[in-house]
Amino acid sequence: MNATILAEARAALDAVGQLPDSEIEIGVAALQLARIDAPEANWQAGRGFLSSLAQQAMQAALANSAADAGDGEQRRLVLAGLVHHRLGFRGDSQSYDDLSNANLLHVIERRRGLPVALGLLWLHAADALGWEAYGIDFPGHFLLALRGDAGPVVIDVFDGGTRLEAREMRALVKRVEGEKAELKPGMLTAMTNRAVLLRLQNNIKLRRLRAGDMQAALTCTEDMLRFSPEHAGLWREAGLMNQRLERIGAAIAALERAVALAPADPASIRLRELIDELRNRLN
Repeated sequence: MNATILAEARAALDAVGQLPDSEIEIGVAALQLARIDAPEANWQAGRGFLSSLAQQAMQAALANSAADAGDGEQRRLVLAGLVHHRLGFRGDSQSYDDLSNANLLHVIERRRGLPVALGLLWLHAADALGWEAYGIDFPGHFLLALRGDAGPVVIDVFDGGTRLEAREMRALVKRVEGEKAELKPGMLTAMTNRAVLLRLQNNIKLRRLRAGDMQAALTCTEDMLRFSPEHAGLWREAGLMNQRLERIGAAIAALERAVALAPADPASIRLRELIDELRNRLN
């Protein structure tokens, strides 16, 4: 049974990998990733929850004419009221490193999660409403932005959907990177749907690496490549992990793909040398 679930989920991720970024249903894609790590969980219940979330968001938006008209702050209040107050989702600061916090099925069940997992719920609801929202790859802490008539409203979904102004963002970056760090314009760049999903899975990959489970980290990386097959950095990581696991043929294939995708990258010079070294080991 689990083998069938894994095969279905991975086939779905392969299909996502062929889509333009704008056509990715980010919540549904995250559920497929969650199925792989939790094949025993009720995936259909998770999908039903996302449908219910979209419907409830529509009802809440219709009751707020200012939000419907384009007021970014009112849109924040609508989604914060729904996701955090009515449905009870919150950031898990007590067991932050628990892998369940990055699994959307478990997040839905537990009503707790990492910033990026909670952000997926906001992005799903905003998309259902036709509101422009995007993730922000802020240093050490995923943020989200809702665009309104007066510009984007930056939101900390881990903190109940609170609004962040420049002062709060500056304090946040100092807390993450040190007192000498300063807020820079590039820190607020909009993320693509794929980038948000990659950040979600990167939490799982890094925790597996810290636990010394190289095989599990490689499996996570390979699943990331299913929905982001043109990511040279991921191919490089997959190649190096395969090398560590003494899978030389697989390492060569992955590293060659990384070089082909980014031939001008300075790191490709070293990768070509490594590929030659690995080939010599096969002779």
